[in-house]
Amino acid sequence: MIADRQTKRASVRALGCRLNQYEVTAIADRLAIAGYQVVPFGEPADLGVINTCTVTNEADAKSRNVIRRFIRANPQAVTVVVGCYSQVGASSVAEIQGVDYVIGNQDKMNLLEYIGEEKTDRPVVIRERIDREDFSLSINGDTPFEWRANLKVQDGCDFMCAFCIIPFARGRARSRAFDNLMEEARSLAARGVREVILTGVNVGTYQSQGCDFLAMVEALASVPGLARIRISSIEPTTIPEELFPLMADPGHPLLPYLHIPLQAGCDRTLDAMKRKYQLDEVTAFIRKANDLVPNLCIGTDLMSGFPGETNDDFEQTCRTFLEHPFAYCHVFTFSERSGTPAARANDQVPMQERRRRSDRLRVLSASKRHDFYEAQVGREARILIEDPKNGYWPAYTENYVRVLVHSDRSDLANRLARVRLVRARPEYVEAELLEVLDKT
Repeated sequence: MIADRQTKRASVRALGCRLNQYEVTAIADRLAIAGYQVVPFGEPADLGVINTCTVTNEADAKSRNVIRRFIRANPQAVTVVVGCYSQVGASSVAEIQGVDYVIGNQDKMNLLEYIGEEKTDRPVVIRERIDREDFSLSINGDTPFEWRANLKVQDGCDFMCAFCIIPFARGRARSRAFDNLMEEARSLAARGVREVILTGVNVGTYQSQGCDFLAMVEALASVPGLARIRISSIEPTTIPEELFPLMADPGHPLLPYLHIPLQAGCDRTLDAMKRKYQLDEVTAFIRKANDLVPNLCIGTDLMSGFPGETNDDFEQTCRTFLEHPFAYCHVFTFSERSGTPAARANDQVPMQERRRRSDRLRVLSASKRHDFYEAQVGREARILIEDPKNGYWPAYTENYVRVLVHSDRSDLANRLARVRLVRARPEYVEAELLEVLDKT
């Protein structure tokens, strides 16, 4: 263990997904409890922890660049590399000059049990087989939070899509122990969190202690102080329709928002990706959700240039996106990931063409998002207000519309309020404050 930690400065950095962001917040909490002064990444530090991403070869390269930059800036610091790249590419990580510890996903949350107080002569690699059992996470009830926090409910995936390395990097699907999850939810609410975002790799597969995803949402809805529950990204085949009346009920904390990663709008491409649905069934489900939940926001992920995707396939994906009630899409240009079937395919789309298709999808997404924002003008909405920026109070509506509210008040942060949406802009909607709804 490191002596006199009160004099030690530690910094943490997450690359990639929301789940990685949650984990570095938890790691920073543990470092603070152990006596470290946690400083922003980029400031001088005695210990650096980088939680890596490995979803594409480019993600690996970005992880290596961040690691090297930290080591150059802090040559005497103990450098700990954790996460997905450490799990599937431990040897490559260990070859980076200056890395001291390489810790995979099974043990990264317990890194303080493994690291020493000085730099090592050679990298120490800790990469164990990832358990399939329910897991628990330690909870720090002292660290204050702002209004919104990620809540990790699940990890790993069993779906084995042709482009994805995550089942190998994070293991197979497993859920967080229900009692432990609820303990953290209550702790977050006690520390001022008003909204939790349910986070994981494949959150809809949650199953622990007799509770499935729906039962878990209902349990969270009963936590005093939690006013809003938002689902992050959820696979289309795992969404229980019983969620729809909860989203439609303005008195229920579950917000009317779904981000459904379609990946392609063409059956031929979906089959090649080894996705678990056909286009007609998932689009029928999306239309049903849109019909049953008033003013629902539905987002999606679309990947361009998957191996074998023809121009006709791509055009069908564009039509699917345009003809169905999606408010926006996140666009991903297919990037080969070593170790996946897609990377071995012999019908790769030229990179220039992949990027052209991505650019087209981004234009379509910007247009649909603006149309969605325009449709919100004149509506009243409830928001959770964040810290002021440049004279405005930013916030999100229940259905995930980014709004800016102009007000001379100075007491609006972390308050629930009712607003009227008055003017659509490309990236947000201007809103006028009608009423503050609570006294928090």
